[in-house]
Amino acid sequence: MSVSTVGWRRIEPSARTAVLAVGDLAAILLFVAAGEYQHGYNPLVDVGRVAGTFAPFLVGWVLMAGAAGLYATDATADLRRTLGVTLVSWILAVVVAMGLRATAVFHGDAALTFAVVSVLIGGTLLCLWRAAATLALSRF
Repeated sequence: MSVSTVGWRRIEPSARTAVLAVGDLAAILLFVAAGEYQHGYNPLVDVGRVAGTFAPFLVGWVLMAGAAGLYATDATADLRRTLGVTLVSWILAVVVAMGLRATAVFHGDAALTFAVVSVLIGGTLLCLWRAAATLALSRF
């Protein structure tokens, strides 16, 4: 298997990495879609709005998770480490996302309350997913 380098961490191109990435993106998308629904938008109809809200979180997550090694061979080796790195990566991803939302490129703003909700709800979803994935993948 080949391993790509991003910053100082590794990304392993494998089925395991693909499963982790798809699950991560699904957790983030669920967070965004639920938030849009909570604010009166239908995520199935207002797809453009969901995509616009999702995009800065996607950019932040890809940058932070890649740099933290969450797609490396040993990313799911230890549950405690996985959860710690996932949470720190998500917090930093939210910082990046809020910075992007503060620009004219993305809709929305960088309200502190939204950042806190993003860290709490998005972080919970990602950590639950990563915990389940770590436990499941440790059996194989």
